Amino acid sequence: MSAWNNIYETFDPVAFHLFVIPVHWYGIMYVLALLSALYIGKYFIKKDNIDFGTKGIDLYFIYVEIGVILGARLGYILFYDPQTLYYLSNPWQIFNPFVDGEFVGIRGMSYHGAVLGFLLATYLYSKKHKIKMGKIMDLVAISVPLAFVFGRIGNFLNKELIGRETDMPWGILVDGVLRHPSQLYEAILEGFGVFAVVYIYRRFQSYSGELILVYGVSYGLFRAIAEIWRAPDEQIGYVCCNSITQGQVMSLAMSLVGVVAWVYFKKRSVRI
Repeated sequence: MSAWNNIYETFDPVAFHLFVIPVHWYGIMYVLALLSALYIGKYFIKKDNIDFGTKGIDLYFIYVEIGVILGARLGYILFYDPQTLYYLSNPWQIFNPFVDGEFVGIRGMSYHGAVLGFLLATYLYSKKHKIKMGKIMDLVAISVPLAFVFGRIGNFLNKELIGRETDMPWGILVDGVLRHPSQLYEAILEGFGVFAVVYIYRRFQSYSGELILVYGVSYGLFRAIAEIWRAPDEQIGYVCCNSITQGQVMSLAMSLVGVVAWVYFKKRSVRI
């Protein structure tokens, strides 16, 4: 076995300590994801000469950051966590980073929950600042994919969302079992892959808001493909045929909704 196969035996998930509080690589990757999305957005605003209102993208970023964090955490609790009823009856524990007095951070985030939080935050920002939602969503569609790469690298460094068992030479040992580094597959497919699709499609865009639909369809498909190598959530297992995960079902549903919406707006030439 190479050092790569045994990376979790030597890698410390804690980057450094801030006084007595451990700062994990996962948290650093999450911050980098948010900041990279912000600056990629600023790049395209300047490149395409987009009018984003007097407040600019910085205020919108604050809206989205709050929406994504709340949505991701609440989504995980509602869709994946086996202690859903406990959190609903003790809501103050949802963002409690301590367990038995020990700081462990906030664990458990759902991408699909983050999407819902993001949509709500965008809607509120759009209404308050009178900027067409379609224009905002198009910018998000091109800004988010590359930032998502940092998130998946964070999952990998945090030894979470592990892959299915494999005998491939690049597999990673997780508790004595060789597994696909599926988080890195997702970084490639959901990050670079989705960005390539959205970026290329920009030249064919015919109405405001179309890019976010292309993003949704392509992300759902790439996520469903990536989950072929990702182990199901332990508390849920496979939801069908001993091979289909809940993430695949939700991702394909997301793609289906995107296709239906794309066809609807394309036929009617409606600007959203």
